[in-house]
Amino acid sequence: MNILILASTFFLGLLTFYLAHKLKTGGFEKLGQEILTKAQAQAEKNETTLSLELKEKELACQRELDQKDQKFKKRLDHREDKLDRQMELVESKLTEIAKREKAAQKVEEKLASLTAKEKEVLDELQRLSTFTQKEAEAKLFEKVSHELSHETAKLTIRMKNEAEEESERTAAQIIATAINRLALPTSSQISVVTVALPNQEMKGRVIGREGRNIRALEQLTGVTFALDDTPNAIVISCFDPIRKEVAKRALKDLIQDGRIHPTRIEEVVARTQERVHAQIKEYGEDAAIRASVMGLHPELLKLLGKLSFRFSYGQNVLEHSLEVSHLMGMIASELGLDAALAKRIGLLHDMGKALSHEVEGSHALIGRDFALRYGESEDVANGIGCHHEEILPTTIEGSLCSAADKISGGRPGARVEALEQYLKRAHKLEQISLQFPGVEQAYALQAGREIRVIVEPDHFDDHTTIHLARNIAKKVEQELSYPGKIKVTVIREKRVIEYAT
Repeated sequence: MNILILASTFFLGLLTFYLAHKLKTGGFEKLGQEILTKAQAQAEKNETTLSLELKEKELACQRELDQKDQKFKKRLDHREDKLDRQMELVESKLTEIAKREKAAQKVEEKLASLTAKEKEVLDELQRLSTFTQKEAEAKLFEKVSHELSHETAKLTIRMKNEAEEESERTAAQIIATAINRLALPTSSQISVVTVALPNQEMKGRVIGREGRNIRALEQLTGVTFALDDTPNAIVISCFDPIRKEVAKRALKDLIQDGRIHPTRIEEVVARTQERVHAQIKEYGEDAAIRASVMGLHPELLKLLGKLSFRFSYGQNVLEHSLEVSHLMGMIASELGLDAALAKRIGLLHDMGKALSHEVEGSHALIGRDFALRYGESEDVANGIGCHHEEILPTTIEGSLCSAADKISGGRPGARVEALEQYLKRAHKLEQISLQFPGVEQAYALQAGREIRVIVEPDHFDDHTTIHLARNIAKKVEQELSYPGKIKVTVIREKRVIEYAT
């Protein structure tokens, strides 16, 4: 019985295992079939997409080829037209050449048609003159060329002299008219800052206990006070004219008030600085109004105001700028130029001097850069930068600035040089002239504005004397720095004395 039960159980297990195996095998086959079906569908879809992309690329390539073909056809048509025009030009040239050949042939035929008599006459003339036809033509050409060159040289010299005389006369008339119309002060000013003291007691109060007052003044103003050089006076020394002016006014206010201590000094210096800066602005605005130059940037007005405290060889730079502005305006009016532009250039031409110790470079180029920075035009900036010939002028108004600047600085009484500088320049002028061979004596005259050179007459003629004067002038320009111009006069004189007995 137990065996029967075991056999039935074993059979049922086998049956169950078989049925499960069949069921499992059938499910995986179905899943594989589905996967295969999806893969085939995806492959068909990809094939369709790829086919479409290939067709699109083929169409794009075809369009690109069509466009290139059209461009090539256009270029080909253009070259054909150009070639046709060139062929027409060549044909016209060939036609012209053919006409010239026919004309030359006619001339040759005419020359060949000389009669025997004419040939005999020509041969006889050549025999009698001892010249061939070519030699006679060469002699005649040489003579005519020499006469023409001589007449041309004489005509050129005469026209040059007339042009120089006329230009000098016109320029002198214009400059004289402008100077006569100018109504600015001509007296020069010398910047020597000395503050007088009422007594020696006041000097002690200015110095203060252990020098604390004078140290506070020097520290706040940035200047140097010389106390021992002059009795009952204090000399103020500083490279900055603005600081010097602040120190002078502050010291005068302190002396007048009588209360001198570090706190009071600080208050007075601060108040004086405000007053000076306000006055600088007023000076700049007043200068612009006097020159009729409107629309200047506030920073440019401030620079103009600072020029009122600067001096060049004793000449106030702001007054000099106003003088140059008026001169340029009048000269420009006489010449029919832009007077407003000329006056603007003249007023601003030296504003770089207010910054020359703060910025590297010459004051002309510094002024040009600041003019461009603060809204001035290229013509104005160029006129400012070229007035010392460091750059080339781009306008006629700009080139006038150099001439007006020299007129203002070179007129009598405008500038004052130290005696030592004058003596050095006069001595240097004579040394430069004596360096040239054949020079006997040299004298500097008219405060160093003229040099007269006496030469040995046997070593020079008229032409070499002119060259000597030019060479001396060039050497003076290279080695000396001076306002205005220096006249070079070379004297060549030969005296012959004989006695009749």
